[in-house]
Amino acid sequence: MGMIGALDKMTASLSDDGTTAEYQLVVGDRQLPLNPLIGERLQLRFTGQINCIACGRKIKKTFSQGHCFPCVRKLASCDMCILKPELCHFDQGTCREPEWGQRWCMDTHFVYLSNTSALKVGITRHSNIPSRWIDQGAVQAMPIYRVASRQISGLLETAIAQTMQDKTNWRAMLKASPDDIDLAAKAQSVCAAIAPAAGELEQRFGEGSVQQLHDQSVVRINYPVQHYPQKITSLNFDKVAEIDAVLTGIKAQYLIFDTGVINIRKFTGYEVAVVTGD
Repeated sequence: MGMIGALDKMTASLSDDGTTAEYQLVVGDRQLPLNPLIGERLQLRFTGQINCIACGRKIKKTFSQGHCFPCVRKLASCDMCILKPELCHFDQGTCREPEWGQRWCMDTHFVYLSNTSALKVGITRHSNIPSRWIDQGAVQAMPIYRVASRQISGLLETAIAQTMQDKTNWRAMLKASPDDIDLAAKAQSVCAAIAPAAGELEQRFGEGSVQQLHDQSVVRINYPVQHYPQKITSLNFDKVAEIDAVLTGIKAQYLIFDTGVINIRKFTGYEVAVVTGD
């Protein structure tokens, strides 16, 4: 089977029984189910063409996961507050795209704890559960707060990050499945520790803007990985145009081959020819 088109981040969901991450490789307007290909040879060949995912112009280099430089400067989705939502400036009237900001950022978000390479805190929109957790390679996850906007989630995350990490060690995440963590117990201690900060945020943004969640279930996620690599070797289309190897696993946004790993999201906008089978 063969197809050609621009890469986008892999789509991911949980299996019908709610236990395993299921992936599709997005190639142009088509999607290739990847879980059935574990253990088989997969060829990805970069054609040399890159197009901005926003305006479509042909470019030599991408910025902010698939954009050209002018779009990075223009689009609200590429602003610094997307990476650091606590820096949101919507209320100052300086959002690059106010309608987009109203729709995307002034919406229900969740603050969660997860177990990726270790315990971490993160945020996501309500519509991105559980795909956000899968994108990060979490083996366990649990929401602990519901808040009224992206900015509030960022401010709350910043407070929690004083007690734990808010980044994933991607190399450690790809080399093993971490031991289980008692997320429920961690949630209790975290929420108790930052209760004053959460209260101040609710006073600032209004009643009901910060809601602690109780008795949430821990979501457990398995990944389609035959075996984890002992050594991480990164594969890069900017250096080697073709990957022709056995797919041994998928975790987060990484394809794990017997020759190395590649972060598919990093190459959003790259035109790639895909061939499955020998």
